[in-house]
Amino acid sequence: MIKKLDHTNLAIATKMRVVFQESYAVEAKLLNAVNFPPLQRPLKNYTKSKTTFFGYHIKDEIVAIIEVSSKEQTTHIDSLVVSPHFFRQGIGRELMDYILQNFSSKVFTVETGLKNIPASKLYTSFHFKEVKQWDTDHGVRKIRFKLSR
Repeated sequence: MIKKLDHTNLAIATKMRVVFQESYAVEAKLLNAVNFPPLQRPLKNYTKSKTTFFGYHIKDEIVAIIEVSSKEQTTHIDSLVVSPHFFRQGIGRELMDYILQNFSSKVFTVETGLKNIPASKLYTSFHFKEVKQWDTDHGVRKIRFKLSR
């Protein structure tokens, strides 16, 4: 079940941060990143965020989260994380589909590390197209995807 998360609630934000930390630890290894900024995101950043979070729940446990910033014409997917215990079960796909079905934006964008092949395959399966690659100051090559409709 997918539900909007009240990230301003400290208890919920704490549970969210656990999922982010678990997922980003795996991504950091995949990207060979030593200094990976998403792993340094403090709890306060979640509770004070202006983004919107949706959680995928299994038996009242948050097992995946998608974070979005939406304006009238554009929705940016800031984060999509799945607890490693639930990888390869189609949960990320369900969250992506949920956003694409429930936001009426003309343009959707998302970024990931270039070496994060599972994420890139997910985005391209929804017809996102690569629009940019660049190197970050923390040594990770990133890729940006865009979907126009």
